[in-house]
Amino acid sequence: MEERRTSVFENGLIWFGAAVSIAEILTGTYFAPLGFTKGLFAILIGHVIGCAMLFFAGLIGGKVRKSAMETTKMSFGRKGALLFSMLNIVQLVGWTAIMIYDGALAVNGILDIGSWIWCIVIGALIVLWIIIGIKNLGKVNTIAMGALFVLTIILSFVIFGKGNILNVGGEGMTFGAAVELSVAMPLSWLPLISDYTREARKPVKATAVSVVTYGVASCWMYVIGMGAAIFTGESDIAQIMMKAGLGIAGLLIIVFSTVTTTFLDAYSAGISSESLSGKIKGTWFAVAVTVIGTTGAIFLPLADITDFLYFIGSVFAPMIAIQIADFFILKQNTENSTFNIRNLAIWIVGFIVYRLLMTVDIVTGNTLPDMVITMTLCVIASKLGDRYAGK
Repeated sequence: MEERRTSVFENGLIWFGAAVSIAEILTGTYFAPLGFTKGLFAILIGHVIGCAMLFFAGLIGGKVRKSAMETTKMSFGRKGALLFSMLNIVQLVGWTAIMIYDGALAVNGILDIGSWIWCIVIGALIVLWIIIGIKNLGKVNTIAMGALFVLTIILSFVIFGKGNILNVGGEGMTFGAAVELSVAMPLSWLPLISDYTREARKPVKATAVSVVTYGVASCWMYVIGMGAAIFTGESDIAQIMMKAGLGIAGLLIIVFSTVTTTFLDAYSAGISSESLSGKIKGTWFAVAVTVIGTTGAIFLPLADITDFLYFIGSVFAPMIAIQIADFFILKQNTENSTFNIRNLAIWIVGFIVYRLLMTVDIVTGNTLPDMVITMTLCVIASKLGDRYAGK
């Protein structure tokens, strides 16, 4: 590991870049049928729940100076954690493809030279970001984030300055489903955040700043998407940009927001790969993930990501619930064992409970009750195990 550690400010920039994404704006458009007030409440409630879990995940990795997937060994054992490393790589390859697909489709609506060409351009820029490396991105990220910040403010003023609420068609969404869709985005970053907080000079502060920065910016992106659908009647991001009169500025927003967000997915896939085998070079694995993601973006239909978000929730909500219970409540570490059968069994129960809760409309969404149930099972199982072991 390199000597240099990232500053709190650099961590904030990284997570601002993670939040400013086309995928978040597009997800925000789904909230329009709820109306602005109810939609805003659903976005805020969901992000409070999701970001609280994100904070605990980042804090665990920051405190023990381990990557996200390395920390899973503390609850599931050396071999048991490989399941989550593999699932994480799968979701990161998926995210890489989805982000490039959305970005290329949107930017092609502004400058039509072919979506596949834009896929290659965006993929090449992501590879460049990976080669520069997370610890050398300080100045590049500062410039990119500054530009994105200004351009998204302009976009916000153009959208909300219109002041005309239009009738939004489409199938309605329940409040609970909207909350869950809001929880899902920060939840998707759970298996990534400590890949960055572990490198921070001040891990607790860096985690707090990262989560708050991400949470505020992510809510902003959701609200831009929802506001665009309500005030302009558009859910197509390219048309939103064109109606906003942004042109080339809109093109830059789309390209750089896609690159800065997708870079984190590909980079973390590389980090996760190193937990599978010490022989794998994370940087080049990340490059390979970008190439695969770019290919997928060109050839696969990736328009609707809601089922993908719910799959991520069902996998990683019970996983982090068990980690939180182990690290903060039970204060136990089983990384020296091969498998932690008990926690793996509890995770399977948590996964099933999440899928069952998807059939019920709960005002807080599925994630919070699923995590409470999973954490409770974890604590009870541990106490019963200790009693039978005579402790």
